[in-house]
Amino acid sequence: MTKPLVVVESPTKVRTIQKYLGKEYNVAATVGHIKDLPRKEMGIDIEKDFTPQYGVIPGKSKVITSLKKAAGDTKEVYLAPDPDREGEAIAWHTAEVLRKKGRTFHRVLFHELTPRAISEAMARPAELNRSRYEAQQARRILDRLVGYQISPLLWRKVKGGLSAGRVQSVAVRIICERERQIQAFEPEEYWSITAKLQGEQPPAFEAKLTKQDGKKIRIPNKASADAILQALGQHRFVLNKIHRRTVRKNPLPPFITSKLQQEAIRKLRFTAKKTMTVAQQLYEGIEIGPGEPTGLITYMRTDSTRISEEAAQEALGHIRQRFGKDYAQAKPRFFKNKNKAQDAHEAIRPTAVDHTPEKLEPYLTRDQLALYRLIWQRFVASQMTQALIDQKSLRIQAGPYEFTASGSTVRFPGFMTLYMSVDDEADRTDENGKGMLPELKEGETLQSLGIEPKQHFTLPPPRFSEASLVKELEENGIGRPSTYAAILSTIRDKGYVDLIKRYFHPTELGFIVNDLLVKNFPTLFDVDFTARMEGDLDRIEAEEEDYQQLLRRFYGPFRQNLESASDGMLSMRGVGMPTPLKCPRCGEGRLHIKVGKNGEYLACNRYPDCRFTRNYTRDDKGRIHPAENSEGTPTDKVCEKCGSPMLIKQGRYGEFLACSGYPDCKNTQSLSVHGGGTGVSCPEADCDGELVEKRSKRGKVFFGCNRYPDCSYAVWDKPVPKPCPSCGNPFLLEKTTKKAGTFLQCPDRQCGHRESAPEEE
Repeated sequence: MTKPLVVVESPTKVRTIQKYLGKEYNVAATVGHIKDLPRKEMGIDIEKDFTPQYGVIPGKSKVITSLKKAAGDTKEVYLAPDPDREGEAIAWHTAEVLRKKGRTFHRVLFHELTPRAISEAMARPAELNRSRYEAQQARRILDRLVGYQISPLLWRKVKGGLSAGRVQSVAVRIICERERQIQAFEPEEYWSITAKLQGEQPPAFEAKLTKQDGKKIRIPNKASADAILQALGQHRFVLNKIHRRTVRKNPLPPFITSKLQQEAIRKLRFTAKKTMTVAQQLYEGIEIGPGEPTGLITYMRTDSTRISEEAAQEALGHIRQRFGKDYAQAKPRFFKNKNKAQDAHEAIRPTAVDHTPEKLEPYLTRDQLALYRLIWQRFVASQMTQALIDQKSLRIQAGPYEFTASGSTVRFPGFMTLYMSVDDEADRTDENGKGMLPELKEGETLQSLGIEPKQHFTLPPPRFSEASLVKELEENGIGRPSTYAAILSTIRDKGYVDLIKRYFHPTELGFIVNDLLVKNFPTLFDVDFTARMEGDLDRIEAEEEDYQQLLRRFYGPFRQNLESASDGMLSMRGVGMPTPLKCPRCGEGRLHIKVGKNGEYLACNRYPDCRFTRNYTRDDKGRIHPAENSEGTPTDKVCEKCGSPMLIKQGRYGEFLACSGYPDCKNTQSLSVHGGGTGVSCPEADCDGELVEKRSKRGKVFFGCNRYPDCSYAVWDKPVPKPCPSCGNPFLLEKTTKKAGTFLQCPDRQCGHRESAPEEE
């Protein structure tokens, strides 16, 4: 009889788990999901209580055949995909394709890929978790109902290739609303006054004016500041009160998924997507010796701060040995979860504390080592003693005016010896900036060495970075930690936002789509509504909510909104979005924003009587400014449809060719659909073009010749202007995979040259 089969999700786990289980088991992988809803249709039978119509994913038939062969005639199958909702769905679908008379299925959860954890999981198998599967299924159906019914609406009303998502559209809304707050912001002037003072003992120090007559002071302008300066000249500076205290600072808990993403973005300059990719590699196993793949961290998708007693004691032992007993807690420190946290997994921690970053350095890539060090240090620091910080503040009186000064010193660093978060480091910088205050006595008269007034202006709210957007989503209960990376990638790939100098800026298309969706689906894309829906999904998993009842409750109002929007949503292809601008050509019409296949533009609403069109820009207040000249630059090319001259025009994705006979002839040709050149010449014979970044109709980036349609050469991977050292090919391709990360490879398959990608600055 065939040996029992263990089915995992990722093929990179197979070797690690096979090593630990030995020859008594077969181990095979599903390579992700094997079943899903159909790609080209909704696949939900609404009339039959939202029954999903799952089918084998194209290309997965060979995987299923391989699984059946590995199962053979075994009576025992252990389903071990990832321990989360997606993994539960994979387990259920795997059981469906391997079901056989007399065969028993067990669900095992590997929270870390270590011999102990795998042995314990195999010794205590569970049944498939129906409620967890139904929670995943409910989310999948909700997302499909929204995406597959609103996206076609956007195709009709705006342009093809757009998409709406139940969660991604809320993320875009958050970014757009913040941008409009910035545009509407009017800075207000205010002033500060700082006195440089000295007592009997050096050094001199600075104190800031904070109160007048016991009330918080606000200095609105220079005249007010000058009046205060003049009044201060009549008063002595007297040290009224010295306040001393020692602050005890606790370490932060080990990472949960969202906090890991935020810290990696801020400390390592990783994206959320890169953070999860590298964490997956560390979880699935790295060879740290000949033929010894080892899982280095616990499961990386979790919102629980729970840790095991064994792991905490291991950390305490390491701390005593390395730092001394003064740095180790007397007993383990445990952290409370937030109310909404699911406690199925531990926090993200190293599987073995004695796998220090220093020991693993020879076996890890630069990115793997950086992220592992972050996880290892944060976990070990969580079991170290508090930091003790001595703080001293001074209250100084000058007549009716009160000045304050403060300073701090670290009495005992505790956990800060090993790890400080970005916020901790910022606090330390502030503390160091305050400097040491001299030893002074209450009632002492201080000498004024100078008083400096300074003008300031209030600042608008900041734009979201990847880290702060993840924090905003988490705090508002939007999505789940496992989905944040995908959300951030999708809203960029669809062209709704740009990431400029690490901050999100909504594009004009993002504003347009957001405004249409919010107006026509005000509840669906509301932050609070989306958060409540996440809570409902959690209740399904906790067996407190029936998933079909949830779907019925959602779909009634949604269908009504959808029917209203089908007729009532503004068409950006036809009518367009009104602006306050008059048409400069006819003087009677109003300019409307419209969307064509090459981007957004202004057009007179009296078309066809008035054919005025213009590209446009917005200033920092969001005001629209028509381009001075959007008639286009003549070329020697002729339109193949009508014979008119072709013009070079500027669109959202750069320059393109357009027929001068527009709007009677709407023929256009791409020059560079998305980005600039790569510095790589087109490899096609007799072509003098250059490879440039472009975007497909579905929003996916690729690289093609800028002489298209005369030359149709294109590749999906980014060309890098570096000759292949093996065959002499003039360029290499930059590729990224889960297992190998980012690397360069020769485009000639017969050559097969491969090398590490250059390190990022």
